[in-house]
Amino acid sequence: MNPENYLYLSALLFTIGAAGVLLRRNAIVVFMCVELMLNASNLSFVTFARMHGSYDGQVIAFFTMVVAAAEVVVGLAIIMTIFRSRRSASVDDADLLKR
Repeated sequence: MNPENYLYLSALLFTIGAAGVLLRRNAIVVFMCVELMLNASNLSFVTFARMHGSYDGQVIAFFTMVVAAAEVVVGLAIIMTIFRSRRSASVDDADLLKR
């Protein structure tokens, strides 16, 4: 396959993720869209590394996965805390953390 196809796929996935972050109100769906955006950037990093014949993009993609794993732990803990107290996973209920 042509490497440009992977870049087109990455751009499409990133666009879908960005639209989900901007349009959705459910925190879990927004969270999944952020993860989709991170995976799209990983795909483009690996594609550019393959095109240029270096391992730099793959190393950056690995560190992005490590950061995404840490984000999952913290993000799901916050979402579960809001859900337990308000019985809703709406983004509008995030003002609960102010108190």
